[in-house]
Amino acid sequence: MFERLKEDIACVFERDPAARTTFEILTNYPGVHAVLMHRLSHRLWQAGWKWLARTLSTLTRWWTGIEIHPGATVARRFFIDHGMGIVIGETASIGDDCTLYHGVTLGGTSWQKGKRHPTLGNDVVVGAGAKILGPITIGNGARIGSNAVVVKSVPNGATIVGIPGRIVNVDPDYKKHHKQTLEKKIFDAYGIPQEMPDIDPIQYAINHMLDDIDMMDKKMQSLCETLKKMDTPALPPELESCQIRPPRDNSKVKALDSN
Repeated sequence: MFERLKEDIACVFERDPAARTTFEILTNYPGVHAVLMHRLSHRLWQAGWKWLARTLSTLTRWWTGIEIHPGATVARRFFIDHGMGIVIGETASIGDDCTLYHGVTLGGTSWQKGKRHPTLGNDVVVGAGAKILGPITIGNGARIGSNAVVVKSVPNGATIVGIPGRIVNVDPDYKKHHKQTLEKKIFDAYGIPQEMPDIDPIQYAINHMLDDIDMMDKKMQSLCETLKKMDTPALPPELESCQIRPPRDNSKVKALDSN
């Protein structure tokens, strides 16, 4: 018990630069309080004391603003930063060294009994306001960006953003990079690594598609112009009506990249 408590305190010092003393953590960190009370309520739940476990969980929610169902499974060194508004469902499972920020939901998408909540692997960071829904698996080392809505399983080392959540980066060597991040005290800004390229992949693809269309347009117009200048006895109607127009202005579309 005391060994687990030491780990909980150590992980707060590791991941929160605002933490100053052990006494401050024990008395003023609702995330630590919620995790400690969940361990007790989870034991009661497993022992068959369902009502007492739920009552303790409800009291903890009133006290901390964090709702963790006593049936949820939480591994070691689980850190909840700020914590207000977090909801973790009955069949959710959380691996070692995970971090959740305020407003996160690990919820279900079905009223059926059985597994209906997410499973988080080890070393997962879930940004503020993110929603992970259904019996899906979030791979080890994944990063879920703030306010993302994730309804499909996520591979190891992936970074997910948007609604619905989409993969914008996969780090095959995430263990090494995450260790370096902790050593350098670099903050994963609510689930978004600093080294992640600032590019929306959908907008990136649209921009390239528009560039390709412009290039083909220019080639077709050049071909029309060349054929009209040649002594061709009869041109097809499509070429007779071919008009040379100025290039398309994509500046407004591309400006979305910077917003």
